[in-house]
Amino acid sequence: MRHVAFVGIGSNLDGPQARVRAAFDALDALPQTRVTGRSPLYRSGPLGGPPQPDYVNAVARLETEFAPDALLRELLAIEARQGRTRGEADAPRTLDLDLLLYDAARCAQPGLRLPHPRMHLRRFVLAPLVDLEPAVRIPGHGAAAELLAGCDAQRLERID
Repeated sequence: MRHVAFVGIGSNLDGPQARVRAAFDALDALPQTRVTGRSPLYRSGPLGGPPQPDYVNAVARLETEFAPDALLRELLAIEARQGRTRGEADAPRTLDLDLLLYDAARCAQPGLRLPHPRMHLRRFVLAPLVDLEPAVRIPGHGAAAELLAGCDAQRLERID
């Protein structure tokens, strides 16, 4: 059975635009999965953490046969292959892949929360998500397009 998932992609180290584009390809290469939509790329300022460069962000729409926990494991493996290390919260990163939405699922288990926490408050997630699917709804929060309107104060620039 095919499921629709949205994955947030971000990078601010070591050629972030190239890393985001490579992440789209890595997602499309996953077994039982295909990328069915790629948002434009955006530049955003970091939210919290130590001083660091701006991020490049995007969102991928996937059709997958993976269950949410298995898909998340695949995302973490892609991050690791691109040199992602985990340390300080909100630290710079070579690649960040977040499972944002999985069908209309809601889940709160250790290591996996759906929809992704705080996605409804982040312009760098909502803008590319709405680009891909203007009518998408975030379970428990409402229409992404309406939520996006409330994030205008956050700096975001489309770069492609």
